[in-house]
This record gives sequence, structure tokens and C-alpha cells, in this order.
Amino acid sequence: MTAFEIEELRFTPESVEETRSRLPRFSNWPVVYLIEDGRDIYVGETGSADRRMRQHLKSTQKEHLKEVRIVFDERFNGSACLDLESLLIRLLGGDGKFEVLNRNEGITNQDYYQRSEYNDTFKEIFEELRARGYFERTIPQIENSDLFKLSPYKALNTEQGIAVLDIMEGLIEDLDVPERRTIAAIQGDPGTGKTIVGIYLMKLMRDLAQFDPTDEVEGDSMFSDLFVEGNREMFQDLRIGLVVPQKSLRKSISKVFRKVPALRDAKVLTPYDVADAEEDFDVIVVDEAHRLTQRGAQAHGTLTKRYRETTERLFGADNLSINQLDWIRKRSRHTILLLDTAQSVRPIDIEPEVFERVLTEAHEQKRLYPLDTQMRVKGGKTYLEFARSLVSDEPPTTVPDLQEYEFELFDDLGEMHQRIRERDAEHGLARLVAGYAWKWRSKGKTGLHDIELDGVALDWNVSDVDWIASKTSLEEVGSIHTVQGYDLNYAGVIIGGDLRIDPETGLLVADRDNYFDAKGKADNRMRGQTTSDEDLLRYITNVYRVLLTRGMRGTYMYVVDPLLRRRVESLLGSARS
Repeated sequence: MTAFEIEELRFTPESVEETRSRLPRFSNWPVVYLIEDGRDIYVGETGSADRRMRQHLKSTQKEHLKEVRIVFDERFNGSACLDLESLLIRLLGGDGKFEVLNRNEGITNQDYYQRSEYNDTFKEIFEELRARGYFERTIPQIENSDLFKLSPYKALNTEQGIAVLDIMEGLIEDLDVPERRTIAAIQGDPGTGKTIVGIYLMKLMRDLAQFDPTDEVEGDSMFSDLFVEGNREMFQDLRIGLVVPQKSLRKSISKVFRKVPALRDAKVLTPYDVADAEEDFDVIVVDEAHRLTQRGAQAHGTLTKRYRETTERLFGADNLSINQLDWIRKRSRHTILLLDTAQSVRPIDIEPEVFERVLTEAHEQKRLYPLDTQMRVKGGKTYLEFARSLVSDEPPTTVPDLQEYEFELFDDLGEMHQRIRERDAEHGLARLVAGYAWKWRSKGKTGLHDIELDGVALDWNVSDVDWIASKTSLEEVGSIHTVQGYDLNYAGVIIGGDLRIDPETGLLVADRDNYFDAKGKADNRMRGQTTSDEDLLRYITNVYRVLLTRGMRGTYMYVVDPLLRRRVESLLGSARS
């Protein structure tokens, strides 16, 4: 028998008055409520639904809402209500049926007494709300969607929150000085939530520009003090944008922004868009900044010419040392970078040495923020370090305790593919991924396959946009360019013949003849730069380190090179003995 009740009323003064006289708990009890009109929805928590409804009725931004649903439970306290409010906002934002009107700064993730017991009740409340039409999908379906994973409605951890607050407080000071230009950098390993921080910053800036001064702020988040009238005026006319160099991730984030009212007209840009804009920007946030490019032959021939022309237009003359980060800094007063230089995978990516100078500059401006807490992989930082060492010349001597994280080496590709299918049926988002060690023979052709091993024939990803969610992705293999920046539940990683152990030295080497990303091994003739074997080894190991950290619940490996496979087998065998 459920202890919670859901009270329904109209969002009118008369209905609020009637409910107050009928229900004593309406005036003095911790509750969570939803106000909606079938399209927009607002979720809140309060110790007095009566008082809070009267406040909301004065809000010009909520006057179109029509219905209220109030969740009562005799066991509720303030912490439980904050937790349920946060959960419902995140799930509604990820479900997509409603457009969520909340600011993202009120979302919390704090532990409290008997939280696990409340979680069972929250799932029951979710199911009751789903039965009443508030959600279209189940919780696992929501949590597996890009709309949820890339949503601004996230609870930041402490170091993420401190970085966001410091950046925002710094911006408020700097924007008052028109001639001031700054660079900030958020640096972190895969899974530390850099993309989420970037999206969160974008929405927080838009929330500051659009918040309703007639609706009193309730709650005490670390960002509450930012919401004052002076900041509202400052951010209202701000030109801001989010740069995402990768096409697939840029498209996915754009879809999410279209479902968030505050971000609907926010700009998700390429570096070329920034360079070509009619006006300069006040703030540019750059996600995956390590994928910005330097001068050289670009991915498409027409872009190579456009690159030169853009540099000439912005700087008055052609200069081979100028890169896309220089364009952005030229067009933006304040630039915020989110990066991990260990994820650079092509010679055309800006050199790590350039970013080292930028990071030093950010540090000198007291605007360098390291992220260390692992948010994605359930194996935590322990697994991250283990995965990195697997594709290094200092391999681990033992397998660490990975808790519930699944890690397994397969010697039959068909068996690994079948395991991926099983995990996808159980949890969703299980995919095969691989290094670029096979030609893309199937592109635009029928009857040809790309990867043929152990009697299994597989093709590279047909789609280069939102491949993970495409209908055929479970039977295909994703490349680095379609999965970098995305989360999976389980990843089946095929390490191809592009990475092998030299039998004479016992060291890892890059096999240039078995690496088929033409842009991934090309020399930069314009700048007189040669992609050496050492450079190529760095790019290829970076590719596999990224692929090995996509799986949140588990990673499976298949290794083509016999010596490398034997090394991993020996490691896992000693762990089992």
C-alpha cells in the first residue's frame, strides 16, 4: 500500500483557496508539486504549498499554466522533497514530453537519512505520474537518451559546482570592464563531466538573463545569490555561444537545446560560425576543445581554402601558425575551454604544446579548473587508470578491484558481439566500437563488408550523426569520430592491427599500413610537419583510450595482434589464479 497521495487542483486563486480550507497539510507540510498546461511544466518543493502557489500565481512567466499536481507523503521531510524535485526535473527534461521551465541551479544530489528507502517511493511516484500521462518512457529509457545525458538539468558534484560558480562570479566582474578579455579552462579526464559543465554554464547564463523577478527565489543552492536584478540586466544582452567541433555531438546538443525553453535560441556553433558571425561574442564556451584544428589540409577540401580566407579576414594576412582557437579568442571577449589533451586523435588537431601555453595562461589568470571525480564509469578512476595502462608500455601487473564493473577479454569476435546484444537487451546502449584499422569498403556499396574476423562480417557505422541511437547501430561498428563525447552502458572494443607489440623490443608500435584514417596519419605539409611513427602511436593509443572509457557499466575487448592479446590474457589469467 502506497503512503503517498497526489492531489489535483486548478492553477487559480479560487482553487488554491478551496484546497487550503480543505487540506490542512496544504499550508504546512513538505511537498513536491508540478504545474503544467500540457506543454510546459514547472516542478518545485516547498514547506507550504499554499504560500508557494500564491507566489507562482503572481509570476508573469507562469500565468499560462493551468493544472497543479501536489505529491503528499506523511514521511516526507525537506531533504526528501529536494531529492524528489531534483529527480522529477531531470526525468522530465530527459523524457521530452514537456518543456521544463525550471532553472537548473536548483538541482541537488545530497545524501540524507534513509535515502535508499525514499528512492523506492520515488519510483512508485514516477510510475503513478507516468500512468497519468506525465511521462512517455520508462526510467531506463529516459536515462539512455541523449536528451537526458546532455540535459542541463543535472546535479553538479562539488568540484563542478565550484568551477561553475567561480567562472560565473568572475564573468560578472569582468563584464563590467569592456576592454578586459579572459581565458578560462576546465580540464579533466574522460567521464569527469566536462560537456555537462559546458551545457550547465550555457543555461545558467540564459537563466540569469530571463529569470522572473516577480517570482521569489525559494531554496538555497550555491548559485542562488547570482539571481539579482543587476545580473539579470547584465546578462540580458549578452551574446553567448557553445562551440562543438564534432559534427555528431554538435547535432545531438542542438536537439537538446531545442527542447529547453531557455536554450531554444542559444547558438551551438562550429569554429567557422564564430569566425563568420556579424558581431563579436561576449562569451564563448568550447566543448571538446582538443578537437579544434590547426592550419593544414582540413577534413574537406573546401574547408582548407576557407580556413586560409578566414585567417586572412580576421588577422589581416595569412599566418600558418594561427589556429581555430585563435579565431575564437579574436571574436570573443571571454573564452571558456573544456578539454582533455589526451583525447587528441589526429595530426590536424591543435598541438598539445599550444594548449599547454593556454593552460598556463588560464592558471595565471586564476581561471584553471581541474575536474578529477569520475562521473561516468562505474569502475571509477581505478578503471580509467587500468584502461590507460593496457595500451601503454607500462602495462599493469595486476587487475585492480573494479567492483561491479565488467571487464572481459574475448578471443572470438562473434561471442563478444553476442554479449553486446545481450547487454543491449538488458540495459540498452551496448555497442561495438573499433580503431580505424579497416578500410571503409562498404561506404556507398552493397555486398562489401569492412571488418571480417572469426567468420564474422561487420560494417562501419552507416550514420555519422547520432549513430548510437540509429536503428542499425547494434549490428555495426562505431568509429572514434562517432562515439567520442558519448556514453555507452557497455562497449565492445575491437583493437585492430594498427596497434601491436614489436616482437624484438616488446614495446607498442603503430602499424601505419593497418591504419586507414587518412587524415589521422597525414603529414601537415603546409606547416612542414611530419607525422612520425611516435606521433602516430600517440594518436592511436589516444583513440583506444577514448574507446575503452565509453562503457559506464562494462567494457569488453577483442585484440587482433597476437602478442598484445597474449599480454592481456596473461594479466587476466594471473588475476583469476
